[in-house]
Amino acid sequence: MAAERFAVLDGWRAVSILLVLAAHLLPLGPNPLHLNVAAGLLGMGLFFTLSGFLITHFLLGSTNIVDFMIRRFARILPLIWLYMAVVFAIHPVTGEVWMAHFLFYANYPPKPLIPVTDHLWSLCVEMHFYIGIALLVILFRKKGLLLLPAICIGFTLLRVVNGVHFSVITHYRIDDILAGAVLALIYHDRLGSALRMLVTRTNPGLVLLLLLISSHPDSGFMQYLRPYFCAALVGITLFNDKTVPVLNHHLMAYIGAISFALYVIHPLLASTWLGSGEDWEKYAKRPLLFLVLLVCAHASTFYYERRWIEFGRRLSCKMKNRRSLWV
Repeated sequence: MAAERFAVLDGWRAVSILLVLAAHLLPLGPNPLHLNVAAGLLGMGLFFTLSGFLITHFLLGSTNIVDFMIRRFARILPLIWLYMAVVFAIHPVTGEVWMAHFLFYANYPPKPLIPVTDHLWSLCVEMHFYIGIALLVILFRKKGLLLLPAICIGFTLLRVVNGVHFSVITHYRIDDILAGAVLALIYHDRLGSALRMLVTRTNPGLVLLLLLISSHPDSGFMQYLRPYFCAALVGITLFNDKTVPVLNHHLMAYIGAISFALYVIHPLLASTWLGSGEDWEKYAKRPLLFLVLLVCAHASTFYYERRWIEFGRRLSCKMKNRRSLWV
């Protein structure tokens, strides 16, 4: 079950990265409307939901934490660390800044992120989630995953108490990922059939409207519910993957496949000549920037990252075989 492939999630991954790229690289409307912020919040909400769902889905099928960590690190670290090394070679920083980035705590004060690494706060949140859920499974095995709904609500209440609508700090943002983890539990019928039925019977148009509203920075209290609307919308399409046919298109699958590389490398390219100049000149170069970004992301995904992913799989299998010899 852990190896199950969800085509519709590849589509959502494509939607997520397209929203984030639009938020970072395009003018989506007059500044007072805050549409770029809204698109960024929505795109990252989808990204985190997918991550939480897939990680929990994997662990519901296998609680081999060594296997989990090897595969996750092989997927994430090679490109991230290479990107950081290139960035810091171009933009020298102190040892403390290096350490905060390479050990993934740069999203916490004093937040030593620089312009071309500012987006990596999300990878810090991701890494903290990986470590947290791994510890949960180590301590309580699969039963520990049943604590995720309470933990998710707890972090949302922490945001409410402190009046934090959105943040890059892990304990104010991790409910975005945890809502996706709760969705995995619902998908696997671990929280009762009533919740599963509720998700399947909810009107997708209504959920989409609520998600769009809650993703706007001026929506007030609604922003606390954004993780849950995001998970609900993804869940509706999981249970009926024909709800939004475009999510299953092969082009969306391709964009989803290279989305990690697109996300990681786009600020560095935007900091070069490709993103320089006054507004008219800068945006005139955007087609070329997107083309170069696409080529670089394709090369990274299929000629660099894939080798590390395969290495992680082989290492994981080798570790399993060694363990079986001793059992």
